[in-house]
Amino acid sequence: FIARYRKEATGELDEVQIRLIAERNSYLLELNNRRKAILESIKDQGKLTDSLRDKILAADTKSALEDLYLPYRPKRRTRATKAKERGLEPLADIIWKMEARGDPGADAAAFVSADKGVDDVDSALAGARDIIAERISEDAAVRKLVRREFSQKGVLGVQVVEEKREQPTNYMQYYDFSEPVSSIPSHRYLAVRRGELEGVLKVRVIVDEQRLLADMERLLGLKSDSPYAAEFSQALRDSFTRLISPSVENDVRVELKMRSDRAAVDVFAQNLRNLLMAPPLGGKPVIGVDPGLRTGSKVAAVDDTGKVLQLTTLYLSRSEAERDKAAKQIARMVEEVAPDALAVGNGTGGRETESFLRKVLDDWRPANGKKAPVVVQVSEAGASVYSASELAREELPDLDVTLRGAVSIARRLQDPLAELVKIDPKAIGVGQYQHDVYQPLMAEKLDEVVEDCVNQVGVELNTASVALLSRVAGVGPKLAKRILQYRDEAGAFTSRKQLMKVQGLGPKTFEQAAGFLRIRDGENPLDASAVHPERYALVKKIARDLGVSLDELVGRSDVVSRIQIQKYISDEVGELTLKDILSELAKPGRDPRAVFEPVQFRDDVRTIEDLKTGMSLQGVVTNVTHFGAFVDIGVHRDGLVHISELSDSFVDDPNKVVKVGDRIKVRVVDVDKNRNRISLSARTEPTSARPIKKKAAPAANRKSKVQVPNRTKGKSASSSFTNNPFAALLKGK
Repeated sequence: FIARYRKEATGELDEVQIRLIAERNSYLLELNNRRKAILESIKDQGKLTDSLRDKILAADTKSALEDLYLPYRPKRRTRATKAKERGLEPLADIIWKMEARGDPGADAAAFVSADKGVDDVDSALAGARDIIAERISEDAAVRKLVRREFSQKGVLGVQVVEEKREQPTNYMQYYDFSEPVSSIPSHRYLAVRRGELEGVLKVRVIVDEQRLLADMERLLGLKSDSPYAAEFSQALRDSFTRLISPSVENDVRVELKMRSDRAAVDVFAQNLRNLLMAPPLGGKPVIGVDPGLRTGSKVAAVDDTGKVLQLTTLYLSRSEAERDKAAKQIARMVEEVAPDALAVGNGTGGRETESFLRKVLDDWRPANGKKAPVVVQVSEAGASVYSASELAREELPDLDVTLRGAVSIARRLQDPLAELVKIDPKAIGVGQYQHDVYQPLMAEKLDEVVEDCVNQVGVELNTASVALLSRVAGVGPKLAKRILQYRDEAGAFTSRKQLMKVQGLGPKTFEQAAGFLRIRDGENPLDASAVHPERYALVKKIARDLGVSLDELVGRSDVVSRIQIQKYISDEVGELTLKDILSELAKPGRDPRAVFEPVQFRDDVRTIEDLKTGMSLQGVVTNVTHFGAFVDIGVHRDGLVHISELSDSFVDDPNKVVKVGDRIKVRVVDVDKNRNRISLSARTEPTSARPIKKKAAPAANRKSKVQVPNRTKGKSASSSFTNNPFAALLKGK
């Protein structure tokens, strides 16, 4: 609502930008609440200095804030606290000062006490080092240095668990693998993390420890000529290895996971947006077919509003007599319903059913010169989820689950958006690693996408389902049910202002929702447009100034072109809003979606067995990921067009080249029937004309070498973590 109808207030920010502002605002509120709690806690301890307060107030991230609070946070008993209890903190202070003269052994001897559990000099020095190690680990500047090293220069090192090395798994490409933390793509990190969780891979963030320790020594002012330097240096190394490194590595991996989750969710959201905004066939009669071999294909005919007209079941795999009977059933249904299209689910048996229907229509002799309907394959993704849902039971209470699926397929062709909003977005299957990402984040982002698409297209108030209405700005599920209840009791809405009669729908909700709800052939022609009711008076004034009626203004681009925008700019209505109003007046309620065009699969290609290398095919993009796009070519198994095969020119982001729903021409590069994998190319240059890359030996047959990607490819080293095998990469060579 804000993005559409308050453009002057926001400077024309779109809904995505407004949400980013809201997210950032939420983060800063949480940060400030935590800052207040930390200041109060340290103050209660009597340890809050002016310098510390200034540092806490200046912290601009949660991690920086927590690093400052770490020394003052209540903690469990540690080696350092036990050493303090034994009276060794003064000895730690002596070592920490690193004076030019002194003898650590002699100093430590003064703290030897059997009563306190300090049996000898070595025990005293060890306790003092524990105190120093903890002190170093709680130093905010030290943690900032280490955190920066891990996040900016660290390398994610991956190895296979040795007992799994000879076993074929989905993670063979990661058996010996490394990539910089700062640049590893989300899909690779999520794949590696899944392999780790499944016990196949071992993962570490590797840094140049020697260089980092030297940087830490410089930061803490290590005096190498001091007799205490060796003790201090030993404490520092212990602090890094035992306390700082595990903690920071965990933090960096958490951040990497969050970054990967956000990237994966963005991919899913973009794919979902393109799928929801797929071109609709429109309000035309359709026959939907849910293919089935053993139990038969379920068929449902619906009218132009999606109302169920006829139902039947076709048995195509039993006998010739059954096929003949099925052909007559379909021909009769087509004759009686006069559909514009037959929608066939793309599941098992889909291509066979499609071919059967095409043959029936080829042999069909329509009466009265009717045009034969087109046969279109429709994605079944999520259809079974809808069929078994409570919403489906409410909408189609008299139908069993399988017949509901056929109805959903028919309606999905009529209007993908209106039907897909009834399904949990995660069940549609257009993402990557969707089960590995943080589920609340995914649910929130996908809901936002559905909301954006519904409001961008607009909702027909008199035909919309509860699922569709509940996505309208300001409405929600409960109010959507009340709107439908009012519609059922009072009849179709004739004006937007009638919404105010719905129980629970007040002025604020009306303000947010009205502009996104459409009423065709209502009392006011503006009710069929995206012009907000709050601007009806302005439009009427414009019509009077032009000397025309509303009916003569709405939908007449030639009349709209005569309007002088500057004449109507005021404190309440700016130029941006006026431009939107004029656009709607010229084309009221215009659907932003493209025109529907069915994809044509090859009749001689129905299964993976029919594919041959070099074969050219038409396909439809079903999923776009960071590493390429999956394309349905009509064989019940999507093929992958790797990012390197998407275009003749370099592609850094597949979303810049293709989107879900695109019709593209592809060529078969390779078919792996054992693993059910199909490799495709969308390049115009024949694959055979390009140099063939020699495949690397299987991971199980290679020596254990870490493969360094990108600019360091080929510069590998021993895979032992302890000897820091990534030295060349870490030094930027």
